[in-house]
Amino acid sequence: MLKPGRLELDRLHQGDCLELFGHIESDSIDLVFADPPFNIGYEYDVYDDRLAADQYLDWTRRWAAEVARVLKPTGTFWLAIGDEYAAELKLIFHREQHLNLRNWVIWYYTFGVHCTKKFSRSHAHLFYFTKHGKKFTFNDKDIRVPSARQLVYSDNRADPKGRVPDDTWILRPQDIPHGFESDGDTWYFPRVCGTFKERAGWHGCQMPEQLLGRIIRACSNPGETVLDPFGGSGTTLAVAKKLDRRYLGFELSAEYAAQIQSRLDAVRVGQPLEGAAEPLVSAKATPARAKSG
Repeated sequence: MLKPGRLELDRLHQGDCLELFGHIESDSIDLVFADPPFNIGYEYDVYDDRLAADQYLDWTRRWAAEVARVLKPTGTFWLAIGDEYAAELKLIFHREQHLNLRNWVIWYYTFGVHCTKKFSRSHAHLFYFTKHGKKFTFNDKDIRVPSARQLVYSDNRADPKGRVPDDTWILRPQDIPHGFESDGDTWYFPRVCGTFKERAGWHGCQMPEQLLGRIIRACSNPGETVLDPFGGSGTTLAVAKKLDRRYLGFELSAEYAAQIQSRLDAVRVGQPLEGAAEPLVSAKATPARAKSG
C-alpha cells in the first residue's frame, strides 16, 4: 500500500475513494468538489445506488471525514446533492465535521423529468463550505455577472463590472419574467442535456462546465489543487485543467475512468469552457432623466 501523499497529481486514479483518500496528505488540498451518488437507484455500472439509509449515511460519514482531513486550513469544499439526503449531508459536514457553511445554493433548471403525480423536480442543492471561518479563497472579481440592472432593466446606473451572483442559479431568466428585483441577480447555466455539444455521452449525471468553472475560479487560484473523489463524467477535472489548476480525481468504475482519461487527454490549459456563461442583456436602455433646472 502506498504511503500518504504518494498519489500523482494531474491525473485520475481508478479505485474506491475511501482507499485512495488514504494516500493523500492531511491539509494538502485547496478545493474539493464532490457530486456523490444520491442513493436514489441510479443505474451505475459497478456501484449499488440502493443502499439502506443508515448504510448510505455511514458511508458518507467515512468520506466526509477524509474531505475534512485533506483540506488545507484555508481550503474549500463544495457538495452537490439531491433532495433525498440534502438535510442529512448538510448536518454531517457542518455539525459533525465542523466545516463552515457559507452558502446553501439552489441551482434551478427547466428540463426536469416530467411527473404526473407530483411537481417535477427542477433544482439541485450545492453546499459551499470552508474549513476556516474567515481565512479562505473567494475571487469575487473572477465570477461577476451582469446585475439585474443590466440584465433586466438596462439601467445606466449599473456597475459595468457586474456583481457577485446570489445563491439561486437560474437556467433561463425568461421562464420567470417577474422574478427579478433591482438588487437581485441570476446564476445562468444550462443543464447538460442529451443534445448538447458538451455531452460526454457515457454518464447520465453530468454537470455543466460553466457551473464548475464558477466554483473553481471563485474558490481556488491557478496552480492550486482541485480534488474530485467521484469522477463521474470528468467535468471537474477537465475544467480544472482548462483553468490551469492541478487536479486529482478518483473513480470507482474502470470503464468510466477510461472515458474520463480520454476526455482529459483532449483538454488543454487555457481552452474555453463549454456552454453559455450567462444570459444576454435584452432589455431596452432606460431613458436618461432630464436634468432639473
